[in-house]
Amino acid sequence: MNALRIFRPSLFAAFMVASALAVSAQTPGTILHAPEASKVLPDSVFYAGKSANTQLRNSAGIHFSDGHYVLAVLVDTAGYSTAIQEKYQGYFLTEVPLEVGGHPLVPGAYGVGFVGDHFDVMDIGNHDLLQAPDHHDDRMEHPMPLQILDGDAPGRYRLCFGRTCVPFHRP
Repeated sequence: MNALRIFRPSLFAAFMVASALAVSAQTPGTILHAPEASKVLPDSVFYAGKSANTQLRNSAGIHFSDGHYVLAVLVDTAGYSTAIQEKYQGYFLTEVPLEVGGHPLVPGAYGVGFVGDHFDVMDIGNHDLLQAPDHHDDRMEHPMPLQILDGDAPGRYRLCFGRTCVPFHRP
């Protein structure tokens, strides 16, 4: 009986921690529009050996209930080679693991862009990490240069440049 009393509190504590982690991963975050996202984003970012100014008016993010962020901002790519400018259009920061277009993405800072029919994610050295198929949304009422919109279920989102979007969520 004493062994059972000792074991139960630790079992209860483990259950509570596991439950809290499961809920935080499934709890939808608050979408941040440019005025809110620009308060936590830097004025410039480092990518491929250079600093690029961010276009804070073209930014968005998600603030999760556990305090973590996912942020995106378009960048001024003047000064980069044409090859880099073609695929590096924005900066994407995530403090949490994500699934982007069906691919896992670990926390970090990335260069991103829509090229052809896919969404590219590159590390800050301009090395390709993943490509995900994009989706064109002809029914979007108010396309913007960059925005994050709700996805097809709670806790799922879409990163959109104009009408071109890629889905993502916390796994």
